[in-house]
Amino acid sequence: MMAQDSILLAVDRLNAFYGPAQVLFDVSLKVNRGEVVALMGRNGAGKSTTFRAIMGHLRKREGHLYFMGRDINRLATHRIARLGLGYVPEDRRVFTELTVTENLEAGRQAPRPGAHTWTTGELFDVFPNLAEMAGRPGGSMSGGEQQMLTVARTLMGNPYLVLLDEPSEGVSPIIVERMAKMILKLKKQGLAVLLSEQNLPFANAVSDRAYVLEKGQIRFAGSMEELTSSEGIRRAYLTV
Repeated sequence: MMAQDSILLAVDRLNAFYGPAQVLFDVSLKVNRGEVVALMGRNGAGKSTTFRAIMGHLRKREGHLYFMGRDINRLATHRIARLGLGYVPEDRRVFTELTVTENLEAGRQAPRPGAHTWTTGELFDVFPNLAEMAGRPGGSMSGGEQQMLTVARTLMGNPYLVLLDEPSEGVSPIIVERMAKMILKLKKQGLAVLLSEQNLPFANAVSDRAYVLEKGQIRFAGSMEELTSSEGIRRAYLTV
């Protein structure tokens, strides 16, 4: 049983709406310090919506959101980020005219108590392909390289926890492999990750636990071992 102070993120009965349409229904999940948790489901299941609701991007939402014991439900997105909750959206959003190094510097924030303080040199060790293109503009990089850059820029904010949305989506197998190695390195540094993902082998390689979403509702919560060994759950909620 995890001690209460080990819980970084607690989402309790989260409901979210796009206009009059409800898209999340009583979603509850937790992420503890130093663990990687996968939020899994098919396209349209509500994974990205869950992340957007946590980060305050959706105006209409109900439920309770706590980060490091603090109620963040009414906080603006930038204030949530300043508490040390990083967010890497699926659409990457690099600064296309800035170089890799300049993109990283744009994400720099002050050191945080108890969080690793990242330098560009350390990030180039974690992302060696970025080191090779330090002076390249972000707009001239491939989609997978931009994904890596967005993760690295988020880490320059020295977060305690990162929401990582669909990192393996639409990128080459070699980038997927590099992304998996990167997540495992970050975990060794003590960073917690909530990972939105459809790719079960990828999620299984890096995650401790998993939640499965279907039509905006949690249908499974348990260890990755339990998920990978349950053919019924996989067939019902993950296979296309």
